[in-house]
Amino acid sequence: MSTTRSRAEAQSWLAAIHGMRVGVLLSLLTLLLGFSLGGIFGLFEERLKQGFEKAALATLATAADPPSAAEKLVGKSWSYLKRSHLHANGLGTSALAMILLVAGMTAGAGLKRLTAYLLGLGALGYSTFWMLAAFRAPALGTTDLAKESLTWLAIPTVTCCLTGLVLVLGMVVRTLFRRSA
Repeated sequence: MSTTRSRAEAQSWLAAIHGMRVGVLLSLLTLLLGFSLGGIFGLFEERLKQGFEKAALATLATAADPPSAAEKLVGKSWSYLKRSHLHANGLGTSALAMILLVAGMTAGAGLKRLTAYLLGLGALGYSTFWMLAAFRAPALGTTDLAKESLTWLAIPTVTCCLTGLVLVLGMVVRTLFRRSA
């Protein structure tokens, strides 16, 4: 009897996950981005920094001290690229864990699907924001301009992450703290 029940429960859980497959895929792509950035750092760190420096020197040619200004900008750009790596790994893992948790909640399939989509899209989009800011900064001359030029990506994707988290919290509270009939 317990084997039949556990198979039925597993099928139900898999059906819930299947309904949230886009969010799962986006979360896994976010993890792929994070892991790939880590590998790229190991293989091409100096080349990346040289590319940042070349672009920064060309952009900052009229600065009072171009090499010093470029060095500072390269450092910040590199830290933004590392931030993308960290966000991708952290948000991708968190989004995937929350999606798997949501599969067992008592909410409707549509709300679960929306939540998974928001979490996956938010994780991938926000991590991508930091990566793009890192690559844009040397050509724009400042990290502030790079971030400002990408607010169209940052604000909606952060909103997706936060909205997804609030929805998960609501489902967890509703499922775990509801009164039994």
